[in-house]
Amino acid sequence: MSPSIRTALCPVAASSGTGGPAAPYLRPRPDDGLALSLTVPCAPRSAGIVRAAVSCALHAHGLDRYALPATIAMTELVATATLLDAEEDLYLSLRHREDVLRLVVWDQHPRHSDPDAVAVCEERRRRSLWLLAAVVGDWGGDWGVGDAHPPHRGTKSWVVLPR
Repeated sequence: MSPSIRTALCPVAASSGTGGPAAPYLRPRPDDGLALSLTVPCAPRSAGIVRAAVSCALHAHGLDRYALPATIAMTELVATATLLDAEEDLYLSLRHREDVLRLVVWDQHPRHSDPDAVAVCEERRRRSLWLLAAVVGDWGGDWGVGDAHPPHRGTKSWVVLPR
């Protein structure tokens, strides 16, 4: 039997029945998908933090094929959100299920009450996401922006990248 550090394991799960230590957290099950959620400050430096986190998460799950479009997409979503709402946190989600990668950014930019302000704000956001649109379109994916649904508030921007 190989030596192991047993102090970090739950005593009940310390043995897998084969005489060796159980380490289910080291062996992802094939049906497990990637699920990553982050909260970051709504600040320009967050784009780099998110880019690194997304890249590492994709690599850890063997999803390197998504690295370029996903890191560009998430960086663009975060960078745009920081231009429109610099006071609140951003909530991010990265999920991979059934050969589809989903990226979501919720910013807390409030919905305007004036219809003209709504139109101007939406146009500015879409115009600032031109690189995202090009990358996602080239990848055969889809993206969009809309109001966040409760319990979230503000604006939800999303990207779907198929295999």
